[in-house]
Amino acid sequence: MKYKTVAIVLFVGLSLIMMMNYASIGESAETQQTYSTTRSIMDTTVSITVLSSNESDAHDQINRAFEKMDYVDELMNSYDNSSELSILNEQGHINNANPDIIYAISRSDYYSQKSQGSFDISILPLLDLWKSKFSPGGTYLPPTDDEINEVLQLVNYSAIQIDGKNISLEENMMLTLGGVAKGYAVDLAIQSLINDGVKNAFVNAGGDGRYIGSKENDAPWKVGLQNPDKSDDAITIINVKDRAVATSGNYERYFSDAAKVSHIADPRTGYPSQNLISATVIAETAMDADAFATAVFVMGEGEGMEMIESLEDIECLLITPDKRIIRSSGFSQYENN
Repeated sequence: MKYKTVAIVLFVGLSLIMMMNYASIGESAETQQTYSTTRSIMDTTVSITVLSSNESDAHDQINRAFEKMDYVDELMNSYDNSSELSILNEQGHINNANPDIIYAISRSDYYSQKSQGSFDISILPLLDLWKSKFSPGGTYLPPTDDEINEVLQLVNYSAIQIDGKNISLEENMMLTLGGVAKGYAVDLAIQSLINDGVKNAFVNAGGDGRYIGSKENDAPWKVGLQNPDKSDDAITIINVKDRAVATSGNYERYFSDAAKVSHIADPRTGYPSQNLISATVIAETAMDADAFATAVFVMGEGEGMEMIESLEDIECLLITPDKRIIRSSGFSQYENN
């Protein structure tokens, strides 16, 4: 499944690396061990890890958590014609909508308002325009100003209407939940684990991770932020416990290697965002971290950091095009000393 939110950029790298130590096997039957499963979902690699004293229970808990992620994938995939989101885009309205679709769209409106439109789920027509230019049969040239301006008339999050259980769009509008779906799926997977009584676990979906409890001996989970110049080196190691971490960057996904078209565009201008190499956000939920990482990446150093500092209990680390590292005022509390 492809969750794309779009841009044209040169390759630079940064991604989340999960760093963890496995719990040792003790002599007692109650000693907790680490159980982990990795699958391909939502066009990325998803790992779910739990600490448990019972292997069978652990794998059952992990499977139920994956079911939640599959559910979000089927519901919010704008590239699957049978998904509820695609039906909404095709019809322009949907009655008695799924509550999770309603929640994701409503919460996205909050992100849009906080970011002054830098995050906008109605961006899909713009993404499709850029994609068409760099797909087989396309011009392999950027869209013209006129083409972008025409499509931008369809990008307006405030035109999305929710009336009870009904959702309606203006003519020719289309939504993508790519900026929130992966984070929301991680949150539902974590909630499934919590409901099953799991105290210590994490779910990591291609760099969007949420971590509950701790590793063995009450040690925090550790997440390394990769150095864009050295794939095997970390810029910093952060400690996370009952928090989520997500990174947005211009380095990882392309529609075309030749065109270097990646996945984040500015919905206010219609053009790729090139203000940062990456933005990493720490928040309470993976959905918040996912959305605000995208928003900050689009906004850039000045606007983005100002927004983060205005939000309660949310921190970020930015890497600028000239390789400066900028931390929000509370980010260092999560770093190794």
